[in-house]
Amino acid sequence: MIKIIPAIDLIEGRCVRLTKGDYGQKKVYDGSPLEVARQFADAGVSRIHLVDLDGAKAGSPQNLKVLEGIASAVSCELEWGGGIGSSEALQAVFDAGATHAIAGSVAALKPALFEEWLSRFGGRVILGADVRDGRIAVKGWLEEAPYTIENLVERFLPLGLRECIVTDISRDGMLSGPSTELYARLQSAFPSLSFTVSGGVSSIEDVRALDEMGLGKVIVGKAFYEGRITLSDIALWSQNASSPA
Repeated sequence: MIKIIPAIDLIEGRCVRLTKGDYGQKKVYDGSPLEVARQFADAGVSRIHLVDLDGAKAGSPQNLKVLEGIASAVSCELEWGGGIGSSEALQAVFDAGATHAIAGSVAALKPALFEEWLSRFGGRVILGADVRDGRIAVKGWLEEAPYTIENLVERFLPLGLRECIVTDISRDGMLSGPSTELYARLQSAFPSLSFTVSGGVSSIEDVRALDEMGLGKVIVGKAFYEGRITLSDIALWSQNASSPA
């Protein structure tokens, strides 16, 4: 059963959501990131998705104090992305309490370094593939790399890559439904890799459809903050997902 991974996107220590990755289309939500994380943990989720949008823009983590606070308050896994551009930054993220780190720009622009991280940390390092018009976007979605998601997966899969979060930027924050054909194609092409769906999820029905496709994880962000997927929905789904078959 597909696992819901709720998202907390951070700017200046506050919960926000962008539309299509545009920093100019930012909405700030009430509630501290720590309180929101506690709500998710109490709902029974196994992992929370945290994105340091300040860090993605600056090229180094900017909200690690928030991560430290959340890590001390919840027991579920925490995956962290944004600004992880060096080995020092990666170590700082792990030291602050992240169980997993998401690297996108480094994988596309410094593949040898990403390979080193896979060798050193194994499955704790997740490939973040942010896609716009078939190409990989980097540096907080502000620039484009000359690769496709398939190019990156083919390079890193033999080197121990286990998880990949694929975000369709054109759908992110739009509540228009996920790019189901994209994820079905990727899962079929690389069956040994765990893909996480990111972008466009608008309802629990979208989650159910992705589950029927056999996908393993889905990130839920704006749909939760806009009340389209409730905390009760997440709790019920997480309870069922963790129950023995």
